[in-house]
Amino acid sequence: MNKVGLNEFCQVCGYNRKYAIQLLNGRRNLRIKKPGPRPKYGQEVGFHLHQLWLAMGRPCSKKMIAAIPLWLKHYKDPLCHEEMRYKLTSLSAATVDRLLKPYRAEFKRGLSTTQGVSLKNMIPIELLHGKIKDPGHIEADTVSHCGDNGSGQFISSLTMTDLASGWTENRATMNKTATKVVDAVRDIDETLPFHMESFSSDNGNEFINRELVHYFNTRRWGRVKMARRRPYKKNDAAHVEQKNYSHVRQLFGYVRLDDPAMVPLMNEIYRAYWNPLLNFFIPNMKLVKKERVGSRIRKTYEPIAKTPYERLLESDKISDRMKSRLRDSYSAMNPFTLREMLDKALIRFKQLVHIAEENRRLYDERASA
Repeated sequence: MNKVGLNEFCQVCGYNRKYAIQLLNGRRNLRIKKPGPRPKYGQEVGFHLHQLWLAMGRPCSKKMIAAIPLWLKHYKDPLCHEEMRYKLTSLSAATVDRLLKPYRAEFKRGLSTTQGVSLKNMIPIELLHGKIKDPGHIEADTVSHCGDNGSGQFISSLTMTDLASGWTENRATMNKTATKVVDAVRDIDETLPFHMESFSSDNGNEFINRELVHYFNTRRWGRVKMARRRPYKKNDAAHVEQKNYSHVRQLFGYVRLDDPAMVPLMNEIYRAYWNPLLNFFIPNMKLVKKERVGSRIRKTYEPIAKTPYERLLESDKISDRMKSRLRDSYSAMNPFTLREMLDKALIRFKQLVHIAEENRRLYDERASA
């Protein structure tokens, strides 16, 4: 066969030239079976892993292998026998990624609606990540549920996360005016299992305002130190930015939410189901050190991921009384029950979203008529 014929053969069959030459000369031994060891974890393991992954809220593989032992004792699927449970607890992070690869989905990003004000010059820029060892140092941000249109009235979600433990609370507000954000901060402050000592945020006017400064200066549990991050440096608030995705976007997505009737239901979901599920049953990984090696940054994490609840129990700054209350709360919870109640609440929420979208469509049709 000449060169032209070989090129045509490779183009039609999609073969590499060397492979095609060996095939045409009869020197290629076709493999009967795939090389390497036989798969250890089959479709049954992938099925149960997928069910657990969905129930946990789609965490990353390293968090999931730490969470599986916490969830398995509540997992009541009759097909999940002892051998299957052993396999699920023996998975590596790479195997979890491989088994879950067909189920992972991409999520588009939303808009940013942060605006700055002159009061920010009175609040110092401070980065505390490497100094934080104890609970009580909060990083906060808001997520705008405006869809692809930042105009008009819409709902925002407040995210507050503790830098030491990863304990995170969320609240929804109609718009993010200073008064409503302060009310949400006060509500979260009253439910935290530790005393807030510092509060860090971006330069948006929902945080850098006199109402919030007054609340932290006159707070009955003691004054809270305020700090802000550098403008246009999103990595300065990496902890809360990550929680904005895992605690808000993965739950409510990127659709526009502008119906005030949704706010009470969203707060019920946050308070009663979603935040307890993540704080007590979903581990997080903590960065131990970060160093530059040549042109790359090498990050070292703790070898075992832990839940925020476990980190608070290990802290010397949490009182024995509060630890006892946390243990009682943990003992009274079942993650699968929380997930079931969460799914039912999300069905009601999606119905409200559908009604709001239909009303918006009818309004647009009348306006254009």
